[in-house]
Amino acid sequence: MSSGLLIRLRPVGPWRIGPDSGDRDRVDRIYHSDSLYSAVTSAMGRLGMLEDWLEATARSSEPAVRFSSCFPYQGKTLLVVPPRNLWPPPPSSKVRWKGARFVPLSVVESLAAGRGLSEDGWTIDGPSECLLPFSTPPVPGPFRVSVRSSAGIDREGESVAPHSTACLEFAPGCGLWCVVNFSNSAAQERWTKPLTAAFRLLSDSGFGGKRSQGWGRAEMPEISEGLSELQFHTEDVANGAYWLLSLFHPAASDTVEWSQGNYTLTTRGGRVESDARWGDPKKQTRMVAEGSVLVASAEPRGSAADVAPDGFPHPVYRAGFALAIPIPLLVTKQAAS
Repeated sequence: MSSGLLIRLRPVGPWRIGPDSGDRDRVDRIYHSDSLYSAVTSAMGRLGMLEDWLEATARSSEPAVRFSSCFPYQGKTLLVVPPRNLWPPPPSSKVRWKGARFVPLSVVESLAAGRGLSEDGWTIDGPSECLLPFSTPPVPGPFRVSVRSSAGIDREGESVAPHSTACLEFAPGCGLWCVVNFSNSAAQERWTKPLTAAFRLLSDSGFGGKRSQGWGRAEMPEISEGLSELQFHTEDVANGAYWLLSLFHPAASDTVEWSQGNYTLTTRGGRVESDARWGDPKKQTRMVAEGSVLVASAEPRGSAADVAPDGFPHPVYRAGFALAIPIPLLVTKQAAS
């Protein structure tokens, strides 16, 4: 993986990440890469750089910038959806490994190197579905799902419509992280400052749903250059297997061997947020989900699909650019240390 940015978002209140079903009483645990791209694109529009941004990304066969999805972190520990070919480990009598949706990056590196996990060293936080180091007393996970109630009142105060909405509430020192990957050094030089401005703007205005009520906001984002955390030092990564940290919509030029690998699909929808029209449903797209492991003769690239409703006055892009990490497809297991 070429150079990039590691961004930590530090929420200051509840976040609403709408699930694919759209249900109010449910919330997603991942802020997906297509939603992140849409949010940054909106910010670029407010910063006066929309056309340049679209030409460099959605309208380019080789996007200058690609995003991972946003995953939780706790303190200095970055958690992630693990590769489907390595997770879960063999069944344990003490830890129900498959109950963990997120694991530390260090765990992925250990599994990719063939090192097993000690069942005495780990525990799963049920509410957040995160694998955490075992401790006494147990340390809470990075977030909890909460349901908040509110009511809509008409202008005359005669009609009240109560409703409840699920959200994520983050523990102190916890939040969400993502990776920004640049195609080359020129792209990094061109887009680092605009992206920094975009993330600062979004942290103030909010990510996700219920932004008008102050949800989805964050402190000033912590942005660092370099992606050393994602450079795995394993003996065999040259076997054409790639672990996705983003959603992926294949491009015509991608050479994925769909009969191999270990992957799952998801359907993405959502609604348009545009000055032209607001709230129209986007066309749905089938995409390969985070944590999938694909086998290909070259690194998957992906594409941006126009998902604007029929007759909409301008294109609406859903980014499916792959942010993928080479990873061993087959690993020789070793005993846990």
